[in-house]
Amino acid sequence: MSALRLQGHGASRGSALGRARVRLPPTQDVGEKRIAANAVDAELQRLHQAIEAARTEMRELRQRLQGALPAEVGEFLDLHAMLLDDPELLFALDELIRSHRYSAAYALRVQRDKLAQVFEGMEDDYLKSRLDDLDHVIGRINAFLHKRPASVKGLAGEILVCENVAPSELAQLQAQGVVGIVSSAGSPLSHSAILARSLHLPLVVAASGVLHRINDGDVLIVDGGSGEVVLDPAADDLRQYRQRLRELAREQRELGHLRSKPSRTLDGADITLLANAESREDVAQAHALGAHGLGLYRTEFLFLQRNALPDEEEQFHSYRDAVLGMSGRPVTIRILDLGADKADRTGLALGSEENPALGLRGIRLLLARPKVADTQLRALLRASGYGPVRILVPMVSTREEVLAIKRRIVKLAGILRAEGHALAEHVPVGAMIEVPAAALALDSFIDQVDFLSIGTNDLVQYLLAADRNNEAVSELYSPLHPALLRLLAQVVETARAHGVPLSVCGEIAGDARMTPLLLALGLTELSLHPATLLEVRRAIRESRLADLRALAPKLLALRDRRGIERWMIQATT
Repeated sequence: MSALRLQGHGASRGSALGRARVRLPPTQDVGEKRIAANAVDAELQRLHQAIEAARTEMRELRQRLQGALPAEVGEFLDLHAMLLDDPELLFALDELIRSHRYSAAYALRVQRDKLAQVFEGMEDDYLKSRLDDLDHVIGRINAFLHKRPASVKGLAGEILVCENVAPSELAQLQAQGVVGIVSSAGSPLSHSAILARSLHLPLVVAASGVLHRINDGDVLIVDGGSGEVVLDPAADDLRQYRQRLRELAREQRELGHLRSKPSRTLDGADITLLANAESREDVAQAHALGAHGLGLYRTEFLFLQRNALPDEEEQFHSYRDAVLGMSGRPVTIRILDLGADKADRTGLALGSEENPALGLRGIRLLLARPKVADTQLRALLRASGYGPVRILVPMVSTREEVLAIKRRIVKLAGILRAEGHALAEHVPVGAMIEVPAAALALDSFIDQVDFLSIGTNDLVQYLLAADRNNEAVSELYSPLHPALLRLLAQVVETARAHGVPLSVCGEIAGDARMTPLLLALGLTELSLHPATLLEVRRAIRESRLADLRALAPKLLALRDRRGIERWMIQATT
């Protein structure tokens, strides 16, 4: 009897064999249940205990995973923590239990459905997509309301089959022994997929029918590369699975040998590999893997999940330690990129913007909060006395923004020197190219910057008007769009003409499949998560730069994604 094969989209490479653990969407299956009048206080206490348990779990998870999470995923943890503290949500739940005598689980269901109607009625796709976050948070509370007895076996050796998985629970699932995940929804470009790749946890998304075809205890083979899910594998399937494991083990051994090897193409071109980081652990890993420096050190983690802003000393010690950790290699520190899409508890970022992705964030927020900007810039300048520091400015769209931040840096440097601090003679200032206006009008301010860094994650969604967290438009959010490639080529040419160093620090920099394409476009400096550095180094060492550059005109003439994908296959064969 042949095995049943289900097809999804591969989101995180790797193969897994295990028993299925099916998790149905929690909030939709709760039936109406009312409680007796004398049970109201006890039910309220049960709800509050579940909410507090979810808060505690979130805090502990954030602290434990501080160095393991890509920054974008950490932002989701912080957003979920804020939802757990939302007074409107908490008050509404209490009222439903008091006034209608609903059970806590049913009150959660009713309030979730009310809020879902509001979200779904919104015109803005970004805000619509926040319904997923609400479901994840309510699901966590429900899990604590219906805590399983301690005797129930864990998930070790199992493959989770679910509708969707939150980025905030992935590392926790892996720690519990989950060996792979299959979801009926989701996107390979989601935050969950990004984290799964960092954790090397096989993930298949958008596998339709899995919740209806797979039952608890079924044996599955999951291929996170091809997106194939094999139900009740036959002998041939098991042999092929073992062969894939041997190939993956050999690949990992080969990658390990590249730790001390140069990032050099077959025709002798050296490519600069930098690391993205936000913690001491990231810095240590980047150093150990031979990164040429830090191309993006994120500072948001200092501001999130706290009720007071970090002072100059706290920031200074954090930046100084990152500089010392790289032992003289350049460290590019991005000034605060905070906004309502990753709002903090201090009230610094506005929490009620109608469209936070287009609102007061990045450089805009810092220019509107000069005291906050001055505190961070003073700390950064002081850290420059301990090694090479570069200051990266996010969300730049105008020349005036660059001039304004440079004036502040010059003024603060003079004050610090007068106070007796030892600063670098010159601290380079660069701009992130993530707003299409900055890419198109780069020549209007390029004379004011020392370097440039392309943030492709935001550039793709702004250019294509497609939020990468919105499942409804996930097919549109793709770096393999002719418009993006042509815009990247334009930025590369402008930077080259003015002699300004240029790197790319978005998610595509860490995707080894994209390496030949980026090299063809003329990008020779990549900044990526340390977990993917060796894979990209291998892709570089297998490439011939001159041949790829010769193929660039053909690449830029392509009209659709399929043609670009064919080009990528041909470029590596």
